[in-house]
Amino acid sequence: MSIAPQFPPRLKGLAAGPANPMVIACDQARRGVEAGLLPWSIGPERLRAALVLAPETALETAIGAFAACGVGLQNALGALAPPEVAVHLEWQGGLRVNGGHCGTLSVAASINDPKAEPDWLIVGLDLTLRQPPDWEPGETPDWTGLHEEGCGEIVPVHLLEAWARHCLVWLNELEQAGGRARLHREWEALAWKRGQDIVLVQNGARLTGRFLGVDENFGVLLKTATGTRLIPLHSRLMEV
Repeated sequence: MSIAPQFPPRLKGLAAGPANPMVIACDQARRGVEAGLLPWSIGPERLRAALVLAPETALETAIGAFAACGVGLQNALGALAPPEVAVHLEWQGGLRVNGGHCGTLSVAASINDPKAEPDWLIVGLDLTLRQPPDWEPGETPDWTGLHEEGCGEIVPVHLLEAWARHCLVWLNELEQAGGRARLHREWEALAWKRGQDIVLVQNGARLTGRFLGVDENFGVLLKTATGTRLIPLHSRLMEV
């Protein structure tokens, strides 16, 4: 018998079954659902969830929620996983566990104008719990799952609950004096390949450069052959 997750009072869980929680969240947001809806889906191999938010600031600053939910996931895994497990965040949304790709964070909003205030903003989580039975590690050495990284004892429902709680902590931090700077420091400490060369895809083009860090709105600072370039985080918005 499956166990229904227990969320903080500000959140309302919605079991999505095999459906995509991100699709459900976007559909409900368009219909005017209140902030705090959290559709979720847990299967043998994946944990998926999406958190609906109602920002009260321009998109370019509101999208800091994406970083907050990323740090929230690291905090949740830090509380439940063995201490030797390392979790890092890719700027584009990838999740790394012990260096292997283990899932993705995504973000969508009602608008893409950075200076306008969105009616809603949604952060989605797609986490690999374990690789399928026919998985051959040698064929995809850069991909992994929590089970393969020694986290098989984590109860997925408990991880979902912990993610929700830690997300709220950091989303609340964003509203406090100095909270954005604290989140900035925390996120940069977890950033995958900071200080190294990375490849980003921007408007269909591949950009290669040194990942210097992020600005106050979590846009990536990329040092290329032609100079340092800022790519804003809202450029990562999903098309919904």
